[in-house]
Amino acid sequence: MADIHGDCDILFSAVPEKLAALLDGGDAGGSVAVFVDGEPVVDVWGGFTDAERTTPWGRDTITNVWSVTKTMTALCALILADRDTLDLDAPVARYWPEFAAAGKEKVLVRHLLSHTAGLPEWDVPVTLDDFCDWPSITALLAAQPPRWEPGADGGYHSLTQGFLVGEVVRRITGRTVGEFFAAEVAGPLGADFHIGLSAEHDDRVARVVPPPGKDEDYAASAPGPDAMPASGTGIRVRDGNSVAWRRAQIPAASGFGNARSVALVQSVMACGGTLKGVRLLSEAGTGRAREGQFEGEDRVLGMPMHWGLGYGLFGTTYGWGGWGGSLVMIDPDARMAVAYVTNQMREPAEETRGLDVVMSAYEGLQGLHS
Repeated sequence: MADIHGDCDILFSAVPEKLAALLDGGDAGGSVAVFVDGEPVVDVWGGFTDAERTTPWGRDTITNVWSVTKTMTALCALILADRDTLDLDAPVARYWPEFAAAGKEKVLVRHLLSHTAGLPEWDVPVTLDDFCDWPSITALLAAQPPRWEPGADGGYHSLTQGFLVGEVVRRITGRTVGEFFAAEVAGPLGADFHIGLSAEHDDRVARVVPPPGKDEDYAASAPGPDAMPASGTGIRVRDGNSVAWRRAQIPAASGFGNARSVALVQSVMACGGTLKGVRLLSEAGTGRAREGQFEGEDRVLGMPMHWGLGYGLFGTTYGWGGWGGSLVMIDPDARMAVAYVTNQMREPAEETRGLDVVMSAYEGLQGLHS
């Protein structure tokens, strides 16, 4: 059995056992954390940071968590809403006047957070270089028309959501999402999560490993009717492993952290907005995440989805996962947050790892409450 390092409450022993099974099954490396009432009951890691299995995954190893980053960007917006500096029912153009172009004057801030704005992709070809140029990439979104009536339908805004929400945050605060998150969330909580990674952290990064049989040209795709973007911008594994990607603030997909930092931050949502004496938002403010905005067939993902404000809704829980397999799930009724972070990709059709980890955490939760 693979060696697992870290700490675990004995009631939650199924969690490190699940991580060990994933590593034994061929995964390179990963980490899992479970927080209950804001305290870690599981904080474990194992495997390797590279495809060659030469460098062990350590306590402070971090990796690109892809779309789990969306939950961090959403948290920033919810904090501003809780402070009454952001009105979720306001037109986006109130904060970003240029955005009203091309029939978008009725797009509301809540549409951005719930994947219902009708801007799932860019209408012109864009590249990684464009993603690294914030003024340019956001100006393109401001200029283009929506693909459907805003608020009337849902379609996953895979990369655009972060730039859309992030520009609203920047217009209100004068700070980028990465700067706001570092100062208002990660700093107060002591969380090792970064949107826009500085060079000092490079030696801790576990490179993303493509699925078995694939190379670094492996690209993201989705099966829905609106999944083929006019821009043809499929992000490749090699893009996610590039220095440019690490340095850029791509607030829907370029966050770097580990399971401990992801679970720590999102425990704020599980615990009514306050964690370890740090109050980031009110309990009512956390509840906004669970306000259903769209339920039905997602035009991009090609599957039924229930979107809240910044999070996917799954019964009484909510959260989101990333292209590479990382995932966070929040259960406010149990005051629990579960995070699984890995550098090992699998084909989407085979991807159940994060949910399997979550289910193993519930085994421990039952024991805790028995």
